[in-house]
Amino acid sequence: MKKKTGKSICIFSGKGGVGKTIFTLNLAGIYQSIGKKVLIMDLDLSSGGISLAINKPFDKTIYNLVDDYNNNRFHNFNDYITKYSENIDVLASPKDPRQASKIDSKYIEIAIDKAEYFYDVVLIDTNHNLNETNLVILDEVKNILFIMTNDPLDLKNMKSLLSIFRDLNKNNYNIILNNSREPMKKYFSLFDIKNILKANVDYIISEEFYIKNIDNYVMNGEIITLQNKAASIFNKDYTVMMKIATDILGKEDDEHEEELS
Repeated sequence: MKKKTGKSICIFSGKGGVGKTIFTLNLAGIYQSIGKKVLIMDLDLSSGGISLAINKPFDKTIYNLVDDYNNNRFHNFNDYITKYSENIDVLASPKDPRQASKIDSKYIEIAIDKAEYFYDVVLIDTNHNLNETNLVILDEVKNILFIMTNDPLDLKNMKSLLSIFRDLNKNNYNIILNNSREPMKKYFSLFDIKNILKANVDYIISEEFYIKNIDNYVMNGEIITLQNKAASIFNKDYTVMMKIATDILGKEDDEHEEELS
């Protein structure tokens, strides 16, 4: 019987600028609201946005963790963590982008494994490139959330990405259409999108979740789903994000029951 561990989730996309970082933060807020202990791993190693968005000073990063582990100085996983709130911690990306090239991808796998033992949920934000580091992350995590927008280039890239996953017989992913990123872009109907992708769209974040002053939230280090009136103001999309969060945890429970049987 295996020891039950936390749920690791990578938020990924076929191109940049689709709202991965903001979505990751909001999903973390949802998980805190239902009492889950969350770690956000900022693995966009060369230009991570999570560290900026939480607006918290951080002393150590994933680079320090890997460097210490590689040189037998690693003692406690918590030494590298920045606390955001009661139930949300952050493992920051390197302060210097040049440190990104010094992080061996095998240590990323170790970091994810360790995080799963300390947290209920591990949310991993990264960039959209299919480089060695991201391939390791995508192979290691238990679930992947593909974020896409209603954009021709985005659809083309997502179609290619899904084709690769089918060739690899990987199906541990869900597709989220983020209409809040650029609500004026409505190039394709939902029917057309499904036809182009040859896949279902599992969840939709509506244009109603578009927030004009989102930069203010970022500059203030605020997570929208943790604001007092978020559940009522953004009821429709708050409910969708809650469903995403609980559906993934439901999968975890089903897997655990199979391990015990």
